[in-house]
Amino acid sequence: MSINAAAKEHQATNGEQERERRLAPEFVEALSKGFTADPRQVRAQNAVTAVPVNDVALNRSRLLTVPRTVSHRLDDWDAADQKKSGRCWLFAALNLLRADARKKLSVKNFEFSQNHAMYWDKLERANSFLEDMITLADRRPDDRLLSFLLGDVMNDGGQWNMAVSVFKKHGVVPKEVMPETESSSNTSAMNQSLRSYLRKEARVLRDVVASGAGPAEVAAHKERILKDFHAILTIHLGTPPQEFEWAWNDDNKEYHNAGSFTPQEFLTEFTEISLDEYVCLVDDPRPEHPKNAPLTVAHLGNVLGGDPVLYLNADIAVMRELTAAAIAGGEPVWFGCDVSPQMSGKDGVWAGDLFDYSGVYGVDMVSTKEDRVRYRDSAMTHAMLFTGVDLVDGKPRRWRVENSWGTEKFDKGFCTMDDSWFEEYVFEVVVHQSRLTGPLKAALSEEPLVLPAWDPMGALA
Repeated sequence: MSINAAAKEHQATNGEQERERRLAPEFVEALSKGFTADPRQVRAQNAVTAVPVNDVALNRSRLLTVPRTVSHRLDDWDAADQKKSGRCWLFAALNLLRADARKKLSVKNFEFSQNHAMYWDKLERANSFLEDMITLADRRPDDRLLSFLLGDVMNDGGQWNMAVSVFKKHGVVPKEVMPETESSSNTSAMNQSLRSYLRKEARVLRDVVASGAGPAEVAAHKERILKDFHAILTIHLGTPPQEFEWAWNDDNKEYHNAGSFTPQEFLTEFTEISLDEYVCLVDDPRPEHPKNAPLTVAHLGNVLGGDPVLYLNADIAVMRELTAAAIAGGEPVWFGCDVSPQMSGKDGVWAGDLFDYSGVYGVDMVSTKEDRVRYRDSAMTHAMLFTGVDLVDGKPRRWRVENSWGTEKFDKGFCTMDDSWFEEYVFEVVVHQSRLTGPLKAALSEEPLVLPAWDPMGALA
């Protein structure tokens, strides 16, 4: 029996059920008539077909209740620009470091090289990927884990602990020592080449393992792949310096020559932040993952032997409190969020109820943070830096945010977040361990719950 004949026989056997499942023409006709008969939907159609839906859904009076002023503001520098790349997590981490370094240098707008950090992240991530391919060589390509790793390879995104691992192993350099290239500022073509090469070689490496090759032969194949990967990467991003001389003029036009440094020495000399003393707090709203407990995600990371990605699942109220305290104490805070919902891109303002999509469509569009995470409608998509907070009686009303989208947008690159948005769309903040108390502090010594690689908490900013 042919496939088509078998399908028709199945339909005949289950005819009544099949009719119930089909999108019937008479039902579609009824939908169309119902829409035309509803003047609210027709008015909404007239508006949304002419202008962007956000212009229609924007609650303008709500927008005006979120002024840019804050009681505690740390930034007096220019916002950085990640351009057409997904390096926000590295920009935010380096922006935190530069808030420290600029004081020692007396240079307001000093920047570390984001290209340097991305170079080492890519090379380390390739090594980690190839090790996964060796470990999982006995699995079929359509195995869920292997398929996920192949699909996710060589993205730009990352996590705080991944940035720390890069900095600790490879150091940092000033931006002028390893400046931006066309590919660092516009990563899509480079990433496609790197991704295609690794996928091609993943099959070769898996075949070598399957053939029964010994560890030395497998290692030789892996080294050959990394050599070629390194060549592609270096062609796109340039060669990172092993040592460099650092001289500069400060904002008072005074000349300084500090001598020669390796990138690791430069990190030690010009920053005082102890990266090992910071911890990621996350709001995982799913009740099966308890609060005040550590979490991690399998196969999430870049530097083998580096810092594991480790979260402490915390109440959002605690995250808010510790973040405000850090800013009031003079320290910016790295954070991750779902950046797009309820944001006015024109004004650089977030508020939990800034856009009324339910009102535009006449359909209930509201869901809980738990449901949005569980059903893949929300995850951490972007990392930025909190640089200010507006406190009234010790409670935050709004937050000032350094984005990494240049100085031409928003308030010269800085945005304002109403506190209502923090609870709904902020997922992660990084704070000093000394600020932890009670069960959160105790959780640092507990074994983490390991979530699968594809869990939403493994999303990369």
